[in-house]
Amino acid sequence: MELLQMLINSIRYMSISSVMDILVVSYILYKGYMLMKETRAEQLLKGIILLIFLIPISSFFNLTMLNWILTKTLTIGVLSIIIIFQPEIRSALEHLGRTAFVDRHILEDEKVMKKVITEIVNSVENLSKSKTGALIVIEQVTGLGDIIKTGTRLDAIVSSALLENIFVVNTPLHDGATVIRNDRIVSAGCFLPLTHNNDINKKLGTRHRAAIGISEKSDALTVIVSEETGTISLAVHGRITRDYTKERLENMLIRIMKKRSEKKVTLKEKVNKWKEKFHKTKSS
Repeated sequence: MELLQMLINSIRYMSISSVMDILVVSYILYKGYMLMKETRAEQLLKGIILLIFLIPISSFFNLTMLNWILTKTLTIGVLSIIIIFQPEIRSALEHLGRTAFVDRHILEDEKVMKKVITEIVNSVENLSKSKTGALIVIEQVTGLGDIIKTGTRLDAIVSSALLENIFVVNTPLHDGATVIRNDRIVSAGCFLPLTHNNDINKKLGTRHRAAIGISEKSDALTVIVSEETGTISLAVHGRITRDYTKERLENMLIRIMKKRSEKKVTLKEKVNKWKEKFHKTKSS
């Protein structure tokens, strides 16, 4: 009863800043958990929480040796997390950057966006019919400058004819990824990082593993055409979906890119409002 009364009093005399502090920390913890969910880091987090609970228990029962081991393990564990989970930490920071800042890599003009997507899906359909392997990366918020540098710079307008010619077998640029930024083909013959996920279908080859790899490290949309079967696939956020038709792929790309473009516009509007409020406060 006394504990309940203390809780009520604490809530009653809580300031607005304290409430904001709690909400912000809760949001950060929630987003952190969602980023780690269903990854290797989730299991490690559970182990750390168990250690944190065991340390005071061992101290309470005067288990000196166990307490010393647990304390040292937790101390070393923090450094180990940074080393072992460097890719996950980098991915989390990139995700935070994508959601916090406005970037120039998303098309805002809906007509241009639809034209680019139409050219891509037309080329993919023809490549699929001829069973010509292809790997097309559509840059979004995360910049792919390091990937672009590994290929041959083109800086050409996106067209189905050019995309089909790039992937013609035995040509210099066919064996690699083509990167599209806005309405331009910026580079071809690029090297992509392979995924280290061992749970994916063993039948998927290097081209598909590379597509999943770049989608794990960025928010890029990667379209793949299988050289063996002509199957069209799409890799987004580390997941691959297969057996796309031209219409289904077009609808999916438009839906994703339109949604991200709307988010960008909304974020710009918020930033502009904050700027207006700041200038009004400053002038007054």
